[in-house]
Amino acid sequence: MLPTIADVLALDTVRRGIPRVVAGADRLDTRVRWVHVGEVSDIAHLLHGGELVLTTGVALPDDPDKLTGYITGLAAVGAAGLIVELGRKFIGELPGSVVAAAEEHGLPLVTLARETPFVQITESVHARIIDRQLEELRASEQLHEVFTALSVEGASPTEILAQVSRLSGRPVLLENLAHQVLACESAGQDTRTLLSSWESRSRAVVSDRRTSYDTASGWLVTMVGARGQDWGRLMLLCEAEPGPRDIVLAERAATTLALGRLLERHQESLERQAHGTIISGILSHAYADPDEAAARARAVGVPLTGRKLISVVLRLAESPESSPDGPEQLARLAELADAAAAACRTARFPALVGALDQNRVGVLLPLPPRALPEPTLTVLSERLRAAFATPFVLAAGSVVETVRDVRRSFLEAEQVADVAVRQPDGRAFYRLPDLHLRGLLHLLRDDARLQTFAERELGPLLAHDAQRGGDLARILRVYLDSGRNKAVAAQKAHLSRPAFYDRLRRLERILDADLDDVETCLSLHVALLALESFRRDVPRP
Repeated sequence: MLPTIADVLALDTVRRGIPRVVAGADRLDTRVRWVHVGEVSDIAHLLHGGELVLTTGVALPDDPDKLTGYITGLAAVGAAGLIVELGRKFIGELPGSVVAAAEEHGLPLVTLARETPFVQITESVHARIIDRQLEELRASEQLHEVFTALSVEGASPTEILAQVSRLSGRPVLLENLAHQVLACESAGQDTRTLLSSWESRSRAVVSDRRTSYDTASGWLVTMVGARGQDWGRLMLLCEAEPGPRDIVLAERAATTLALGRLLERHQESLERQAHGTIISGILSHAYADPDEAAARARAVGVPLTGRKLISVVLRLAESPESSPDGPEQLARLAELADAAAAACRTARFPALVGALDQNRVGVLLPLPPRALPEPTLTVLSERLRAAFATPFVLAAGSVVETVRDVRRSFLEAEQVADVAVRQPDGRAFYRLPDLHLRGLLHLLRDDARLQTFAERELGPLLAHDAQRGGDLARILRVYLDSGRNKAVAAQKAHLSRPAFYDRLRRLERILDADLDDVETCLSLHVALLALESFRRDVPRP
């Protein structure tokens, strides 16, 4: 930032002249753009504003009216101030008319009681001005490098705001045109306080410029958008009037955010990103206080306090021809998230909707205290299936009362979705009781005892198939799924009865088991279901 009149007066070269402020003492914070030595009375037309004028006064007129006009001219062109060395033209003090005119126009006027080489003053001040300009250039270059890297990396709004907060040391927020907070970096301040009554506070800050500083709120505000289409505002919360670097920082961040949105292809919207960030924060315990999560959700228009909360996980039906993390899968997942958000809006369900990972979309539904979850889930499923053609499963966790318990509900919903997506049966939605034994086995899939049981029951059969490229495990599954009806099982396996019977005899020899024994078949069936719960490549009919 440019030095002020006060900074100039503090220089040793000026202090040796015994400076005394005789007018405009309340304007010493005026910035000095340049120092100009002038010994002519009509100097005003040579100035551009912001200059600190140095003079001995030898060429100034004696007429009080002309001296007053000299001061008026300097003030009119925006001169930063005037320093007069006494002893050549004016002895002891300046004429009262000069002092009165300077005070009237708010022009800082300073006298030097001792002779002072003006060249030393100009060198000192200009050195500071140039040094600060170089600092600003270096800072601007640094900001350019930082935000160019963020643009190239495709950084999210959260990552961009984190950089802004780190570089400025101040809280920074991004909102949409509906005054809902899309991203927030608190810079160590209390997030709940920052977001309290956000919409009403934000609507009170109005500006007709791209970037402006609102003194009442202390917000530096810049519009975010491109190609004539603004879609949000970036706010840097300042304790004092921001400097040029803060303005450049905010504008570069806004440009990076706008560019990122223009370059988005098959990615979730900013609203989905904001919602997903809140959900991920809850699941990862990123918020030290659950009330912070509630405050962030409230800032995007989703109230969580005083409501029953139910977690929903959406998973696309497995498709063998598409990669689980390929571009087509990710594009469909983003479409599923947008469709889920639209379904919630049309049903008037306030909800957080965002991708949990590359396979799942999460929905956090706050319900009124007396509302039942089943009707809500049914409506959501019907509206979503009407708008989204690709098959998917909708799984719900248990209803919880607080944000602190949401993680448990989501984990349950994720487990239900993982099971249901493998063998969907057309239900509108799935909950843990709907999965029966398969759900229990999925919950226990990481238990070493269950894994040992499955390997003990099926190990010889799986080893035989692996060594010989056989499909006896599939035959066993078809047989058990058919209720041990050999005729039906042979038909489902697309084999003649003699060929199917032959395979059953081979199964009995390999497993050393009697497939006519009910308990033996039950044990084998449970082992197959358990194996399916922790092996994606288990043979399926």
